[in-house]
Amino acid sequence: MGSHTYQLIREQVIPCSVEEVFDFFADARNLEMLTPPLLNFEILTPGRISMHAGTIIQYALKVHQIPVHWTTAISEWNPPHEFVDVQLRGPYILWHHRHQFQSLGNETRMIDEVHYRLPLGCIGRAVHWLFVERDLRQIFDYRARIVEQQFCASAS
Repeated sequence: MGSHTYQLIREQVIPCSVEEVFDFFADARNLEMLTPPLLNFEILTPGRISMHAGTIIQYALKVHQIPVHWTTAISEWNPPHEFVDVQLRGPYILWHHRHQFQSLGNETRMIDEVHYRLPLGCIGRAVHWLFVERDLRQIFDYRARIVEQQFCASAS
């Protein structure tokens, strides 16, 4: 009957200052580069996106070839330490993604903490078990590889 809230936590140490790393993630346009190509991810919000609490961003993507429109809002904005995006419209009942950036001198520890909930009760739990959990792990694995390439190439 009730829906389950799931959690995904990822940590990555990046060989750049917290300001550089935060600035990269604060540019919403970089999301397209950080998302696996098979999702056909595209930001629909036109023009330059000024990030702050209250910013709304619209996306289109394909999940297992099914078109999905997704709208998120920045609910917290605390540069260069953290920001939170939440889903306003999309495939989840709940999507709360906290991005944290901790200075380690010349490096930055980046922590992603995602809490999410799927619709449809037991069907949602089955879909999570069959696809969603694995898909999210793969998306964040891809993202970690791209971040590594972006920052390690510039650090060398």
